[in-house]
Amino acid sequence: MRGSEKVGFIGAGNMATAIIKGLIQSRTYLPDQLATSDNSDKALKIISDKFGIKAMSNRDLVSACSTVVLSIKPQNMREVLEEIREELTGKHLVISIAAGIPLKMIHSIIGRDIPLIRVMPNTPALVQKGISVLARGQWAEDEHMSTAKNIFNAVGNTIEVKEDLMDAVTALSGSGPGYVFRIMECMVSSGINIGLDPDTSLRLVIQTFLGAAYLARESNLPLSGLREMVTSPGGTTAAGLGVFEDMGLENMIKKAVKAAYDRAMELGKG
Repeated sequence: MRGSEKVGFIGAGNMATAIIKGLIQSRTYLPDQLATSDNSDKALKIISDKFGIKAMSNRDLVSACSTVVLSIKPQNMREVLEEIREELTGKHLVISIAAGIPLKMIHSIIGRDIPLIRVMPNTPALVQKGISVLARGQWAEDEHMSTAKNIFNAVGNTIEVKEDLMDAVTALSGSGPGYVFRIMECMVSSGINIGLDPDTSLRLVIQTFLGAAYLARESNLPLSGLREMVTSPGGTTAAGLGVFEDMGLENMIKKAVKAAYDRAMELGKG
């Protein structure tokens, strides 16, 4: 459990809710050390009632909290920062999880040198199985990174990179769950196509992905070694993988990730 410091979330959407849930369940912070604000009274009431945390205005939240998490949509960033910038001081840590918004843009709107950290979480954070990638700004020290990592470790794992890699991170792990869900959809549909009922096909696919991911994490073998382990010459897996190779699966995935990367760069330019 952290000391007396308080963390405030501007924006009470799904990701903020997931992080707050993780912080409380892990006892990283107590409910009275957390606060949230949102332009939706309904969203504020839901999150406040569910977790017992304070609902505040944006300005009051900044005044009350030493760490401020900007869990807002990118298009709302300028408006929110212009509202709170007079309350921000060098003693604050500001963490942004808004996709595509570079730290230099946040700094230019605030107009003063304060610790900033940019984070790209992904949706498995909703079940505390996410991966969050952190990039520190110029005035963020190790203690600030420690605070940020403690927050996001509550919903999975964390990695630190330089900010110029965040568009690549967004394309791979930020958008990655969407790719995985689409592949899962296709596999479920394929199972139904060869005679399985929808529920059985769905359960088989979900557990196959879960099991494969755990095996990849726990095994000392590289991914290619794990693939070879399940692929007998002339067997069923080899037949399926042969179709992937014939149809250019690797090239298709590389193009998909590159398209997401290019779009992330466009968004970052405003």
